[in-house]
Amino acid sequence: MAKNKFHDGPGPSQRQLRVGELIRRTLSEVLARGDVHDPELNRMSITVGEVRTSPDLKIATAFVLPLGGQGQEDVVKLLARNKGELRRAVSKKLALKFAPDLRFQLDETFDRMDETRRMLAQDVVVEDVRRDAEE
Repeated sequence: MAKNKFHDGPGPSQRQLRVGELIRRTLSEVLARGDVHDPELNRMSITVGEVRTSPDLKIATAFVLPLGGQGQEDVVKLLARNKGELRRAVSKKLALKFAPDLRFQLDETFDRMDETRRMLAQDVVVEDVRRDAEE
């Protein structure tokens, strides 16, 4: 595979970030309006936190979470079941050379933030921070 002559860093390229954000917005709109012909999916409010694309932009992984956190097991299954319809809706609104294959994963960002807050609130950490501030 040929290297991109403008981007050779470890993270995503500017283009990947831009296309991922466009897909995230479009997917959020489609889900919010209930454009999918699945009544089970339309009953759920789903947050699309982030979309990461592969370097060739042919695969887009959407990190999703149902509003309120209820039905996390079902949301990924429902989205995967309606993947084709969601892919068509997204590609219709975006002018990309290829319609990306959509994949869905649960967004665990909020869980990680809660765990980080819990760790930072521990007495040992608070004492270390206080001691460093005094020095």
